[in-house]
Amino acid sequence: MIAFVSGPVAALTPSSAVIQVGGVGMLVHCSPGTLARLHLGEEARLATSLVVREDSLTLYGFADDDERQTFELLQTASGVGPKVAQAMLAVHSPEGLRVAVARGDAKALTAVPGIGPKGAQKLLLELKDRLGAPTGAVPSQHAAAGAAAVVAAPAPWHEQLHAALVGLGFAPREAEEAVAAVTPEAEAMEKPNVSALLRTALQSRNRTR
Repeated sequence: MIAFVSGPVAALTPSSAVIQVGGVGMLVHCSPGTLARLHLGEEARLATSLVVREDSLTLYGFADDDERQTFELLQTASGVGPKVAQAMLAVHSPEGLRVAVARGDAKALTAVPGIGPKGAQKLLLELKDRLGAPTGAVPSQHAAAGAAAVVAAPAPWHEQLHAALVGLGFAPREAEEAVAAVTPEAEAMEKPNVSALLRTALQSRNRTR
């Protein structure tokens, strides 16, 4: 297992990064929130999980070990593969998922593209004893705003957010509408944070169902 990769960021796309490790470029698939922390040419360290299939080896990257462990635990639930697990972490932090499962909050899970009400109920039952109890690490709204100023997304934020939404299953026009809806929040930030904006866009979409 490749536990982590460390090195300069050689390339960035809306869904992945290339980390130069010992002269080799490692392609790592990441959530928008993780990618927002990376900058071309700068050193980065990503916790990683290698998904092995008969015809492929895919490396997924995370901001920390908690995200990686949650990613792997989510896949122990039936019907949850790497892409769905990564989408869940794009919408909710690991602690947010622990809180949602502990509270039996199916609506929080349906905010994830591809998870409907029945699927959410099933996941709550399967994950109840797997993710562990909440640790109390969910940041307050004020703390989250402060974090947004520290963890800044590369400009232009709207293009990154639009690409992330399309990657999560939005039609281009729906993605444009979602970007427009969170623009006031982005403009209120000193440095717009793609991860926070993505979660707002997805949660708003869930409320309008």
